[in-house]
Amino acid sequence: MWELSHQSGEIQLEIKGLALPKSPEASRICREDLTELVTAFVQDKPSIERGLFDEELVAEELTQLRMGKIIKQKFPLLDEGDREAVRQHAVAALNLVQQAKKTSNEGDGVATKNTALIDGVRQFSLSVTDLDIDLIDRINPFGEAYAILAKSTRRERLKLVAEAIAAKRVNLSVEEARELAKRALQFKQERGRLPSLTAADPWEKCMAEGVAFVQRKVKEEKKA
Repeated sequence: MWELSHQSGEIQLEIKGLALPKSPEASRICREDLTELVTAFVQDKPSIERGLFDEELVAEELTQLRMGKIIKQKFPLLDEGDREAVRQHAVAALNLVQQAKKTSNEGDGVATKNTALIDGVRQFSLSVTDLDIDLIDRINPFGEAYAILAKSTRRERLKLVAEAIAAKRVNLSVEEARELAKRALQFKQERGRLPSLTAADPWEKCMAEGVAFVQRKVKEEKKA
């Protein structure tokens, strides 16, 4: 929850399902280190390449897997619950600012430079019926950057770059598969079933692929 204030510049919004940090260290990170985390994320080369140029990208692969990996590397002593809380706060901060910039850029130009970002956050939060972490996780954090890039770069050039990124795209790693499997177990707890490989929802399908990958690895290790 963030306070929305022209005077202080602080933003407080009600976000449904946002996990709360339990330890003092996780609470401190959410108060003081989100900017550092967001900076590390937007400078992460695999995230940038996927976010800007992978046409098959499932946004949660960035907001959940890549951001989760960065947090685990930076704060290895946090337990899994606190890492998830920090991840959700960091992704919320990143994507709300992006959507605010997008909204303010699409506005009527009345807002001043000092209030444009806050006004953009307010307009975005009012434009959706329910503002929750599931919605925020589904937003590509680099979507607005791509829109800006597309305006200033020839389409043929963008297509060539996208093809180059797709050509060197790596297969799922064991670490990524295990993280997807963890997400799949959480999915099962919430919905009473495991994700399906034939699901229409791309993130559910991605989690199911992670489970299948882990299962194959277990079978291969037993045979070895």
